[in-house]
Amino acid sequence: MACLPGRRAVNTFAFQHANTSPKISAIAMPPEIEKALRAGAWAVFNLSGGKDSSAALFAAMLALDAIGHPRERRIAIHADLGRAEWDSTPATVERIAAAARIPLTIRRRRSGDLFERWEQRFTGGKARYEALATYNLIGPWSSAALRFCTSEQKAQVLGPYLARTLAGSTIIQIIGIRRDESSARSKAPDWKPDTRFARPGNRSGTAMMVWHPIAHWSSEQVFALHAQLGIPLHEAYSRYGSTRLSCRFCVLQSQADSQAAASAPANRPAFIHLVDLEARSTFSFQPGRWLADTAPQLLPASLVADVTRAKHDAEERRALEGGMPPELRFCRGWPPRMPTSGEADRIAAARAPILRRHRLENRFADGAAVRGRFAELIAARAA
Repeated sequence: MACLPGRRAVNTFAFQHANTSPKISAIAMPPEIEKALRAGAWAVFNLSGGKDSSAALFAAMLALDAIGHPRERRIAIHADLGRAEWDSTPATVERIAAAARIPLTIRRRRSGDLFERWEQRFTGGKARYEALATYNLIGPWSSAALRFCTSEQKAQVLGPYLARTLAGSTIIQIIGIRRDESSARSKAPDWKPDTRFARPGNRSGTAMMVWHPIAHWSSEQVFALHAQLGIPLHEAYSRYGSTRLSCRFCVLQSQADSQAAASAPANRPAFIHLVDLEARSTFSFQPGRWLADTAPQLLPASLVADVTRAKHDAEERRALEGGMPPELRFCRGWPPRMPTSGEADRIAAARAPILRRHRLENRFADGAAVRGRFAELIAARAA
């Protein structure tokens, strides 16, 4: 399969809906995608319940009809994020798929939802910190730089399922992302080969591709399509004024969208749950922004007090870890070397209050014990 293509010239299509007079905005139809579709590739629409995935579905469906792609080779799929989802998301996704007259499959991570994953990450991080297997205490949250929320809850759930279920076919996942959403997405290509779950030359002959048909659209064009075709719109937009839909509370969410989500009564239990994890972990939900500050009036007084202590403890933790030798910070193949006696003393002194705060055993309470642990780690790495 060819290398990742750049944003070169592609074919575009614009259609006129049978019941409307305005034309629908043109979508990107790269030659590679059109060729695969004309050859009978499966078109798999990734539905999140958000406006962009819905727009990509309805706009691309018209394009597929125009080139004679068989409707029986089209399906929609949704990754259910459990408690992280708005309560109305599953029903919204079902309404969207029904309006498009396309079968829907819903999949979910077997080892727990996103809330459980954040809890698991912090529990594992504490265990590693106690064992001095990490240099700094690890917080629970995903981030822009570490989007395991997307990779583990969506891609790793849907990709293997599709590769297994549609083995031997070409599978095109249609995803509604747009370049004006963020700086990271501004570089999104119109399409790309996807070798994560179907390696080139695999025995089954399965091939996977990703198509972004509305990557060049604006949000205005997306909302216009919803109005024009009567596409169901999630209540996050229509009732609570969100600009984007993701989880109830997202680590990449704007302050305004966090406040919009908090204003929905059904989201309050999730809000309190996540703020409680902020308080217990001493890590803010987003870098530099505590979810607790989004709607403090919704929190019990005891939790407000816990968050106040957590903020103080977070500052202390950052100061303590900032005083540890920077040359020994965590990196691939850690630890890079043995600490000196003075460095080991500093590491032991910095760790003690953090271990106490999280009720962890101080197994390496002095410099000699720290140096002994580093020696173990270096020997294990060499072996």
